[in-house]
Amino acid sequence: MNDLNRRQALSSSLAAAGAISGIAAGIGCVGAAVRPAAASPAARTAAAPPFIETRDGARLFHLDWGTGKPVVFLHAWALNADLWEYQMVELAERGLRCVAYDRRGHGRSSDPGHGYDFDTLADDLAAVLDRLDLHDVTLVGHSMGGGEIARYLARHGTARIARAVLTSAITPIVGRRPDYPEGTDPRVYDGLVAALKNDRPAALTGGVSLFTGARDVSPELSRWLVDQFLRSSPRAIIEYMRAVGAADFRGDMRAFTIPTLIIHGDADQLNPLDKTARPTAQAIRGSELRVYPGAPHGLPVTDRERFTQDLLGFARG
Repeated sequence: MNDLNRRQALSSSLAAAGAISGIAAGIGCVGAAVRPAAASPAARTAAAPPFIETRDGARLFHLDWGTGKPVVFLHAWALNADLWEYQMVELAERGLRCVAYDRRGHGRSSDPGHGYDFDTLADDLAAVLDRLDLHDVTLVGHSMGGGEIARYLARHGTARIARAVLTSAITPIVGRRPDYPEGTDPRVYDGLVAALKNDRPAALTGGVSLFTGARDVSPELSRWLVDQFLRSSPRAIIEYMRAVGAADFRGDMRAFTIPTLIIHGDADQLNPLDKTARPTAQAIRGSELRVYPGAPHGLPVTDRERFTQDLLGFARG
C-alpha cells in the first residue's frame, strides 16, 4: 500500500472511530436517565454542580433540563429522580424547565443518617428552590412526594409556587389514628419494615407489581424500577416508611392556596382513591381531581402518555 493509500485508510479509520465514539456517548446515558444534549444551557450547566447542599450538610443530586417555566418533580418512596424520565424529556422539549432531585438517602444523594421526617424534607425542597432561584414553579409530587409538597407549602408558603400536582399522593393521611380509625393499621407498616430488614431485595422487587398493577409493562421497565429501589439507603427507606405511617397532613391542606391538580388511579392498591385523592380534593378548595380508570399507583410510568399530556397542559396554564 502506498503512502497515499495508507493515509486515506488511516483517515477513514479515525472517522469511523469518531462516529462510534459519538454514538457511544449518545447512548451511554440510558442506564440511569436520558439526558438530551440540549437539556439545559451550557452556561447554567457549567455554573450549577449536580449536587445541592442543604442547611444540615446533606447533598442532593439533581437534574436540570430545558428552559422556560420551571417544573419541579418529587419522587415516590425508595425511587429517585429517574422516575420522571418520560415527563422531563417531553416537557423540556415543549419549552419548560424540568428539575428533579433524589431525596436524601435515595439514589445519588447523600445519606446523612438523619432528617427522615417531612419537616426536614420540606426544608430540603426549599433549599433546592432557593439555590436554583426558581419562581413561578409547578410542583409535582408522586406518592410520598405529595406529602413533601403539602409540608413545604405549610412551612414556606407559596411565594415561589404557582401551582401543584399531587399524583397517587399520601395526603391528607394514610395511617390509622384515634380520630381516623379507617386509616391503615400500624401493623402493616411494621410488617413492611420487618420485610425490609429480613430480605430487602426480595421485598422491594415484590413491590413492583403493586406499583404497576395490571398494566402491561416490559420486564426491562420492571428491572429499571427495581434498580432504583435498590439504590436507596436501607436505613433511610425504613425510617421514611415509619414517617409515612405516622404523617398527618390534614392541617397542611389549608396551605394549598394555589391551583392544584390531583391525579389518581382508581386501581391504586397502595394509596386507595377513596382514602387519599377524594378527601384531598375535598380539603383543597378549588382543586381538580382527575381519575384514571383502571390505573395503578405508578402513573408516571404505567400511564405516562396521558399523565404527561395532563401535566404539560396544567404546567403551561
